[in-house]
Amino acid sequence: MQDEYRTVTRAGVHETEINRSRFLCALAPAATEREAQEFVAAVRKEHADATHNCWAYVIGADASVQKASDDGEPGGTAGVPMLQMLLRRDMRYVVAVVTRYYGGVKLGAGGLIRAYGGAVGEALDSVGTLTRRRFRLASVTVDHQRAGKVQNDLRSTGREVRDVRYGEEVTIEIALPDADVEAFRSWLADATAGTARFEPGGETYGDV
Repeated sequence: MQDEYRTVTRAGVHETEINRSRFLCALAPAATEREAQEFVAAVRKEHADATHNCWAYVIGADASVQKASDDGEPGGTAGVPMLQMLLRRDMRYVVAVVTRYYGGVKLGAGGLIRAYGGAVGEALDSVGTLTRRRFRLASVTVDHQRAGKVQNDLRSTGREVRDVRYGEEVTIEIALPDADVEAFRSWLADATAGTARFEPGGETYGDV
């Protein structure tokens, strides 16, 4: 699995004009390919009168799904440069649609490639991006007497406490970088005089 990736902070639209053609780049986070396709369909419906609605999306932390469409522009001049810009910026779980309203001046293949790729790059800068990092999920089980202090220590050291369950003992669900697991085990043993249990679990991605 990839250690980290970038995605957009929110959905948004950025407009630019090149040789009288209007280029509107709509970006959105997309957790699945279906979400990406639904976003493309929504933008195409909103701008049904546009000359072109070209799109690209990347799904999966390892970019396992990559698709793009020129939507009538000359082959390779729109969707591919859009996709390349997303990949160059390490963007994942994101969909981009560039809507073009033709302004009467032909841009040529090189001009189109620069325009479509550039529209996505400018939109990413405008909308904003964030980094998500891979974390190891784990549970810490401790007695009630020590639970409060352990929780406070976890939060004060910047650990992500995801859930706390109370029973005969207290189970605290956390997430931490893989590289920190062994150091965390040692810290936990010292902090609880060896009484806490640490159980690593699966993996997830979280905001940095």
